Amino acid sequence: MAKNISKKKPLTVNLRSKACNAVKSRQKPNLQKKKVNGKTVLITAREAKKMA
Repeated sequence: MAKNISKKKPLTVNLRSKACNAVKSRQKPNLQKKKVNGKTVLITAREAKKMA
């Protein structure tokens, strides 16, 4: 089981139509499994890119 070390949460927004109707929308973080110091962890793709 990979441990999630990232503190990122899903981004929630209201999508608005022309009639101003609000619809909730979520964008989840792009979590990737990577090995760090021999342990498998879940980190975001942006964090993984910075580490490389």
